[in-house]
Amino acid sequence: MQLERAVDDFAVYLAAERGFSANTVRSYRSDLGQLSSFAHSRGIDDADRVSLELLRDWLWQGSKAGLSRSTLARRSAAVRGLTSWLAKTEQVTADAASRLKSPRADHHLPRVLTALQMDILLAGLAARAASDAPEAIRDLAVIELLYASALRVSEVTGLDVASVDLGRLTVRVTGKGSKERVVPFGVPAKRAIERYLAVARRGLLGDPTEALFLSGRGVRLGTRAVYTLVSTLLSTIPGSGPSGPHALRHTAATHLLDGGADLRAVQELLGHASLGTTQIYTHVSAERLKESYRSAHPRA
Repeated sequence: MQLERAVDDFAVYLAAERGFSANTVRSYRSDLGQLSSFAHSRGIDDADRVSLELLRDWLWQGSKAGLSRSTLARRSAAVRGLTSWLAKTEQVTADAASRLKSPRADHHLPRVLTALQMDILLAGLAARAASDAPEAIRDLAVIELLYASALRVSEVTGLDVASVDLGRLTVRVTGKGSKERVVPFGVPAKRAIERYLAVARRGLLGDPTEALFLSGRGVRLGTRAVYTLVSTLLSTIPGSGPSGPHALRHTAATHLLDGGADLRAVQELLGHASLGTTQIYTHVSAERLKESYRSAHPRA
């Protein structure tokens, strides 16, 4: 089988049978497309001719090009998934990546805003929304919900109007692996969404759609637009690290743990399959505590 065709078929399998999200499938397809191009440059176009040596060379080339360990680890996971599937479905004679070792991913603590920084950010959005401009009202509702519920950006943009229960202060989302969960949010987010629905959504609506958050063109708001919004907001706030919507998810999770929330409850809220993934936020809380100690204790 042609390697390029194998990558396409594997992407279909991930979406249709494994229930992977569109973003995850896109990432796998991108990584494996790079592998296909690399193999072609070595005169290899057939999936059955892919060898462990070729895969190691591909990862080594990425390392020399300056790719981070987390990116290389993701590439390794993608190719191991592909070759394992090809072997199980008997489209190749052997699993070339079965002995491929993945580099350990970088373990940087995520960016987390302070409660005061979040208050200032939200106050600025509320001041803009006071103009009654539909997009400003929508932006406030989006950010309030992102912070209140610790949702992923794809989960927020994927919401329909029917997904939100304003009476129970909950939202039903479909997360990674097509797993559905019900997530709570607070009163400020409720007020922002109610105002958006009553005042702004009608002004943005183009063709009839069930989507909750709409773009200026009247269609479902895209993740790229939310990334742009959040990165613009965070660019004015001191702090290092990524400045996308995930920073608000990190912030919400850390603030919950700082406030005494149970780790397993936070795991459920975030939709993490493994408690180990959620435990990164306990490290963040510990680092914040150390920082406070060092700056406040006279004998630190």
